[in-house]
Amino acid sequence: MIELAGQKHYAATSAELPEFFHEVAAAWKAAVNDGAAFQEMQEAIRARDTKRIKELWNGLLPLLDEQTFYGFIAASTSFKEAGFAHREAFGQVGFGTGGWDTDFPNSILEILRVVYTDADDQHRLITGGAQRLPEALWHHAPSGMAHWPEGTSLASLHSGSPRGAVDRIERGADGDLMVRERWGRETGYSAVVTTCQSWLLSTRIHTQESLFPSELWTAIERSHYMQSSKTFVMVDRPFWKDIDPETGREVLSMTLTDRLNRATYLLDDGPDKPAVILLSYTWNDDALKWLSLSAEERVRLMLHSLEQIYPGVDIASHIVGQPITVSWEADPNFMGAFKANLPGHYRYQQRLFTHFKQDKLPESQRGIFLAGDDVSFTAGWAEGAVTTG
Repeated sequence: MIELAGQKHYAATSAELPEFFHEVAAAWKAAVNDGAAFQEMQEAIRARDTKRIKELWNGLLPLLDEQTFYGFIAASTSFKEAGFAHREAFGQVGFGTGGWDTDFPNSILEILRVVYTDADDQHRLITGGAQRLPEALWHHAPSGMAHWPEGTSLASLHSGSPRGAVDRIERGADGDLMVRERWGRETGYSAVVTTCQSWLLSTRIHTQESLFPSELWTAIERSHYMQSSKTFVMVDRPFWKDIDPETGREVLSMTLTDRLNRATYLLDDGPDKPAVILLSYTWNDDALKWLSLSAEERVRLMLHSLEQIYPGVDIASHIVGQPITVSWEADPNFMGAFKANLPGHYRYQQRLFTHFKQDKLPESQRGIFLAGDDVSFTAGWAEGAVTTG
C-alpha cells in the first residue's frame, strides 16, 4: 500500500501501480543511466570486469563527488521534465527497499554504490534473525590458518565469551599496543583491529592521539552518521493475511506513507504462529520525531497513523508482549544507525579504507587497523564489516 497526501494506492505487484509511479520509476532509471552510467556499470559488475568498473568510477568521481542525492535528480533531464511532484513522490516512496527523501542531503556516490550492486533489491529473511551472522563468525573455524591450529575459532580463543568493553588504547613502553578494559584488565598486543563505530575512538575509548595521523583523525571525526528508528511489536498471528470481505484484499499490507510511520513491514514465520510488525522504520528527521518518546508512546502514535490508512483494522488487539524500539543515535555505542557520506567526503572514505596500508607510516602508528562497515565502501551492510575485518 502506498498512501500519500491521503490517497491510497494498493498493488500486489508493481505493474498494478498507477501510471504516475511508473513515470517516477522511469525518471529515476533515466537519471542514473544518463548521469551515472548505470547500465554500463551493472554490465561491468556482472562481467567481473574490474578494469572497466574502475574506468567508469574514476570518470564519475570528479563529476559527482560534490553532488547531493537531491541535486543529482533535480539536475537530471528526466526529473526536470517530469516536474517537482515526481521528485517529491520519489523521495516519499524511495527506490528498492529504501532510499527516501531523508537521504537527499547525502552524496549521490553513496546511493550509486547501493543501486549499482542491487543491494537495495531482492532482500531475504534470515531464519533465526540477523544475529546468526555474528554468532556464525564467532564460532567459525577457518581452515589453513597461519598462526593458529585447525579448529581454532574466536569463541575458543576467548574461552567462550568476549572480553570486557575497551576503554583505553595506547602504545606501551615495549612497543606493544596496550588495550585496557573498562574494569581495569590490561593486555599488550602486537596488533589491534578496531571494529567499533569509529567515533568511539575519540569518545568512549581513550585512544592515544599519536596512534593515528592527524588526517585520519579528521576523516574519523567528519564521518556522517544517519539517525534511524525502528519499532517492533509481536502479534499473536499474521492476521494481516485475513481477507477483507468488502475489498477482497488482505486486511493489512506492507505500507509506504508520508505519515509519521513512513514504512511498515510485516514479518511472519507461517500461519497461526506468532508474527512481528515493524510498525515504523525511519531515518534522519523522521527518526528524530520519535527520539524523545517512550516505546508505548511511539506505538500509540504509529497505530493511530495506521488506523487512518486501514480504518476498522484492530491491530492493537493482536499485540502480545512488550514493544521493542530502538533509536540508534541514542545508543552510546552506536551514536547513529550507519554512515552515509556527505558531498566531498569521498577523500575521507579513502583515508579510512586504505589505513591498513601502513608501509609509509612511522613505526609509532603501525599495528592498529580500522575495520567495520563504516570503514568500508559499503557502510550499513554486514558485507562491508566482514570484508574489512
